[in-house]
Amino acid sequence: MGEIALGRENLDRLLADSTGAYGVPYQQAFNRLAGSHRGRPVAEILPLLRRAAEEALLEFTHADLAEQAEAISTGERYVLRVTVT
Repeated sequence: MGEIALGRENLDRLLADSTGAYGVPYQQAFNRLAGSHRGRPVAEILPLLRRAAEEALLEFTHADLAEQAEAISTGERYVLRVTVT
């Protein structure tokens, strides 16, 4: 399980049902990758997640992104704890 802290004004960067100025919210990009990259190697998924996080201006640790990539690869559920500040 990963964790991230965001200011209330930045939730649009993360949540799929948001309409913000940062392009595709991270949750939407993650869901797309989960649908298209299941069974693919983690090394192939990781840079795509990193790019999605950078585009959404989110700062995930390498460990969090690696866990997310592993979940996508294996089809396992991934839980992200969000702290709103």
